[in-house]
Amino acid sequence: MDDIFVGRLMTSDPVTVSPDTLVEDAAQLMIDESIGSLIVTDDDNDIRGILTSTDFVEIVKESDPKAQTTVERYMSTDVLTTTAQEQIQAVADLMLEAGIHHVPVVDETEGVIGIISTTDLTAYVSTVQTPSPA
Repeated sequence: MDDIFVGRLMTSDPVTVSPDTLVEDAAQLMIDESIGSLIVTDDDNDIRGILTSTDFVEIVKESDPKAQTTVERYMSTDVLTTTAQEQIQAVADLMLEAGIHHVPVVDETEGVIGIISTTDLTAYVSTVQTPSPA
């Protein structure tokens, strides 16, 4: 796996929202797109945070679902990112060490260009390794 890079496995054109998106709209978007996370970006496509399906547990616990609350209140702001040129082994290690499932892929000039998830890594591994027992 050392010669496989993030750019090969990442989802290009990830679904993004702005910090002022209402959480109920974010939830509906995640359902409609069948995704587990939204990257929060500013007007320049620079990353501001990430909102995952796990964050909705806290949202439901703390807030009335129709409270007109924005994603900025619940998004994680200490977001670990990667580049398309990073080896997937390094990203897999990062995910395990940090206990996360989604890593936005950023470019120095373009901002957010993709996302890689544990689902992407699992799909890749399932196609390259022989199941046991052989």
